[in-house]
Amino acid sequence: MNNKGQTIFMSIILSLMFFMIGMLIINFFKPEITLARASNSLDCSNGSAISDGNKLMCLFVGATLPLYILGVLSVAGGIIASKFLT
Repeated sequence: MNNKGQTIFMSIILSLMFFMIGMLIINFFKPEITLARASNSLDCSNGSAISDGNKLMCLFVGATLPLYILGVLSVAGGIIASKFLT
């Protein structure tokens, strides 16, 4: 196995490790997001009685988890792509 083949294999292993650790961290985010959107915090379920700023904050809090997953996937893909391009 040549040197480029070894670096590509190691980048795949490294990106899989980063992906798995990133997906394990999601379990720490979910309860905090649920708590932030609860009726005693932002009250996101009551859309007519909250202000526009709270509605916007509810959208940002709700988008945290998908954006985190997108970030983990893009970093893991970037690790693999960087080794293929060099």
